[in-house]
Parts: sequence; C-alpha cells; structure tokens
Amino acid sequence: MTTHLDSNTLTTLAVLGVLVVLALAAFALHRRNESTRLQRRFGSEYARAIDHLGSREKAEAELLARERRVEKLHLVPLPPDEGARYAREWLQLQGRFVDDPSGTLIEADRLVRELMMQRGYPMADFERRAADISVDHAAVVEHYRAAHAIALRDHRGATDTEEVRQAVVHYRALFDELLEVAPVKRSAMPHHPTITRHMEARS
Repeated sequence: MTTHLDSNTLTTLAVLGVLVVLALAAFALHRRNESTRLQRRFGSEYARAIDHLGSREKAEAELLARERRVEKLHLVPLPPDEGARYAREWLQLQGRFVDDPSGTLIEADRLVRELMMQRGYPMADFERRAADISVDHAAVVEHYRAAHAIALRDHRGATDTEEVRQAVVHYRALFDELLEVAPVKRSAMPHHPTITRHMEARS
C-alpha cells in the first residue's frame, strides 16, 4: 500500500513539474511576444525607454502604463473646419519666420499644444505630453523632443537662426501627424473652397 501511494505521489509530482514547465514556457512566450509588439509599436522610443530606465523590464512596464493611460483618454479627430483653421494658422506663422524666427518658434509650440488639447491630450508637463504622444505617434515623438530642446535653448538666447528653423521643422512633423480630420460625407459638408482643398490634399 505504501509503495502504491509513493508511486501516485511521484506521478503527481511529475505532472505538476510538467505543468510548471509549460506555464513557464507560456509566460516566456507571452513576454517575448509582448516585447516584440512593444518594439514594433514604439520603435526608437522602446530603446530610449530602456536607456532611460536602465532595464528592459522597467521600460516595458512604463510603455504598457502609457498605453493604459492613453486608452482612457477621449482622443478625437478634428472637425473639418477646425482642421482647415489649424492648417491656415500654420501657413501664416511659417510665413512670419524670416521677420521673427524666435517668435515663430514660440507660436509653433503654442499651436502644437493647442492642437494636442483639441484632440483630447491633457496638458501636463512636457515629458508626460511626449509620453502620451509616443503611444500613437511614436514616429514623430523624437521631433517633438528635439523641437522642445531647441526652444529651451532659444529661450536662453543660445541658438542661431538655423537651429530655430530646424525646431520649426520638427514641430511641423508633429503638427502634420496630429492634424487628423474626421471624415465627413461631402453631401453633409457645406461647400467651402479652403476646407475642400484641405480635405482633398489629405485624402
């Protein structure tokens, strides 16, 4: 009888051991798949998070937290008339660059922040804004960081005109990415040449 119980115990332990190995393998596969997904979604931001936080585990936890946070935001595309207004404002500020480079840079930063707020992003500190942007716009978040860094130096009088021009170009990359206009049935949209051209250019 004792031998029979020992045999059952050994069998149970063997089964449990197999289950543990399978569970660990499944967990490892899940982690690997999650890492691959995050790398694809965040691109260079993934590597930046590792460098900044010091480990892959901390970086992935941070990126997952960003995803969860942004999922709770009510992000919306712009109405067509608002999209056209922002496009016009950008062209106007760009036209003022030669006469007032630093003023144009300040306006570019203001317009990008206004556009972010209009889309539904909270206006927290810069790093939080950049983190939120990275979730759906990872390809341009480095433009945002570069523009912000130059803007800070320009505020201290430590830039030249070419650097300021580059900052405006960086802001433009983010601006174009965020200028998402809601599709509207043409029959429901009043005829307006500026809006129509803007919508056709983005289609």
